[in-house]
Amino acid sequence: MSRHISEQYDLELGAIRDQLMEMGGLVEQQVQDAGAAYVTHDMSMAQEVRQRERRLNAMEIALDDQCVAIIARRQPAASDLRNVIGVMKAITDLERVGDEANRIAKMTLQILDQGIPAHQYGDLRGMHQSVIAMLNSALDAFARVNPEAAAEVIKADEAVDDAYDAIVARCTEDMSAQPEEIKHLLTTIWVARSFERIGDHAKNMCEYVIFQVQGRDVRHQSKSSL
Repeated sequence: MSRHISEQYDLELGAIRDQLMEMGGLVEQQVQDAGAAYVTHDMSMAQEVRQRERRLNAMEIALDDQCVAIIARRQPAASDLRNVIGVMKAITDLERVGDEANRIAKMTLQILDQGIPAHQYGDLRGMHQSVIAMLNSALDAFARVNPEAAAEVIKADEAVDDAYDAIVARCTEDMSAQPEEIKHLLTTIWVARSFERIGDHAKNMCEYVIFQVQGRDVRHQSKSSL
């Protein structure tokens, strides 16, 4: 009987993890499209991102309900409970990544009447690609439950933070030289801030991987301790 219950738990949690990966794929597409829409001023792409947000919200609610149900039915303990908690936290982070993508799409619609700047958002494009790579690696580490790969993603977050600081510094400097572009530059800073938060959420998912496997809470710890 105990073995049967354990097998049922594994099957149920496996199904939830599969749906989580499906949600992760949709979130990746949202981030890709939101960033591309902003730097190209693509209204139709921005609108598609906003429309897909409802699907992400529905997936979050459905997955949360399944996690609560598995806890109520199986009453997992120790590593099994850590696995469920890790999945629930990852669901929340993915939904928040979707929120950031939606925010970027909304800001895209606000600047459509402005021209694309001469610098072509070079720094922002680089940061966009960095957070997509981070998110992709975080999902891969979560799917494979690989703490070593997760640690590498956590370390990569520092470069994203540095890129955000550089964009803020450049935009602030440009505001003095080009006061007529202040609104546009402020929007670019807010988009960069959304990218920085997406990096944070990818990092969070990797911290949950380490928690699931090793039982260690590495939040707020130095990267050298990973």
